[in-house]
This record gives sequence, C-alpha cells and structure tokens, in this order.
Amino acid sequence: MFNKILLATSATEACDHAARVAFNMAGRYGANLDIFHVLGLPTRGYSQVAIDVKTRERVEVDDEYREWVKEEIRGYYEELLAKLNDNFSINVSVGVPHREILRQARETEPDLIVMGGHTKHVEDSVYAATAAGSTFQRVARAAHCPVLVITRPAGSFWGGFSRIVFGTDFSRASDVAFDYALGVARALDCELCLFHAVDVSGVPTGRILPQDDIEEQLRSARQRMRFRYAPKLEELKNYTIDVWEGLPYLEIVKYAREKQADLIVMAHHAKRREGEDTRIGSNMEQVVVRANCPVLSVNRGVK
Repeated sequence: MFNKILLATSATEACDHAARVAFNMAGRYGANLDIFHVLGLPTRGYSQVAIDVKTRERVEVDDEYREWVKEEIRGYYEELLAKLNDNFSINVSVGVPHREILRQARETEPDLIVMGGHTKHVEDSVYAATAAGSTFQRVARAAHCPVLVITRPAGSFWGGFSRIVFGTDFSRASDVAFDYALGVARALDCELCLFHAVDVSGVPTGRILPQDDIEEQLRSARQRMRFRYAPKLEELKNYTIDVWEGLPYLEIVKYAREKQADLIVMAHHAKRREGEDTRIGSNMEQVVVRANCPVLSVNRGVK
C-alpha cells in the first residue's frame, strides 16, 4: 500500500511529529522515504541567492551548500534514519514551499505525502509571513496522491493503523476519499468507522430547529449512508456507520476521539456554502488543527 513516502519537512521542531509518523510508517511498511526540504526562498526570480529557512541569512545556494544542508538534515534525523537501513533519500530545493513539494511529488510519484500542518507558530521561520500557513492547503488541493498531515503528537499512532474514521458529506470528492479509506482498511485489516454530521450550524440566530426535524435529517442521513456505502463494505470484517448532528468539524473530531482512531480520512474538496472561503475555515482545515490523530486529505486527483 505504501511503497514510496515523501516527507516534506523544515527539519525543525515544527515538523517533528510529522517526521516521527513518516519514519515509523516507512519502517513498518518497508517504504522508501524521500526526505524533502525547501531550504529557502529565492531573493528574486530564479536567483541562486536565497534566504535560509533557519538562519534567515542570505546565502548562495551552490552544490556545496546543498550538500551541507543535506548533512545537517542527516544529523537532525540521525536516530530515526538508523532504523531505515538506507531505504531513504534526502533532497533539498529552493523556492516557494508548496510549489517545490508538488514538483518533487510529480518527479518521484510517491504513494503518500506526509507534512506538518503549519509553521506559523515558529517565530524564526522565513515562511511565516508568506506561504507557511497555506502550504498544506495548496499541496492537498493539487497533489495527485493523498496528503497526511500531523499537527500535534499522535498519541495512539506509531506508524500502524487499527481504526480509521472516514468523514463524509456525500459529495463526489468524499466518494473518492471513501474508496481510498476502504482500500487502506482492507489492505491493513483495520476497522473502518463511517461518519456523517448533520450540519445544524446554518440555523438562523435565535431560531431553534425542532427536534423532529433533526431526527428526520438523522434518519435520512443514516439511510443515505447505508445505501451509498454499505454495498462496498461486504468484504470488510469490522465497520460501523454513525450519524450525529452538530458542527461538522467539531463532531468528527469528537467522534474520532471517542473511537480512539489512529487516522481520519476526509476529502479535501467538499461541499461548501456559496461565498465560503475554501482555504480558511473549511471543515478539513479545522479538523487538521483540532484532531489528536493524523488527518489524511484525499482529493479528486488521486490516481
């Protein structure tokens, strides 16, 4: 299932949780790990002079400097690398992070991209004022493979999967994410928990939605879940289907916590209200920020 993994990292504490998951997955599944680092932003155009991501100094990025950065990365991950038996590579690039990550993914065709959620909280990051906050969103939107994002310590996740939560809004994008979640569950013999939250956040202020209306929406959603997904679940040994009401991103985070999930799988592109910002405040963005386990983003570009 996982033969090639691309770890996009800043080689700083901001990416330590993501790196730990990527290394553990590579070791567990015998995958080749491509450790990829965008070392700085070019000062202008295609100039070889860049602002180093760590030191914030202007540096000339020649072959010698690239090799020095690779050695720094090798030293930073020395203990983790010792467990991979040389089944890894270290690559560096200069440019805007999301563009370089996507370029590397096109060249190496990984099965999975692993990255941290953001580096905005790292004060000395040269990306903080430019692209860091939206790097994940831009990579997830355009990548042709799933993107696994980790923003905090993964309490129950050490490279293996036992229970997967799949969140759906019944969009076509969610169907693609379901197929991928089902494939992972089958390949790795996991429990698959299908979940949908009936969104009651759109009720006008001051109006209370009658409980009978909520119950009807819940019944309708359960029927839709079973009609849409149950026929594909026949060969799966262990699965559940649940529907709750509430604010979708909060409910899926609570549901995953209750299920002690190792992984949440969602579509990056999903239904949204007219005028809603697709980059900030989306359900995916909020789940990534709040979940206590890794979140896997799947989009329509998955092969």
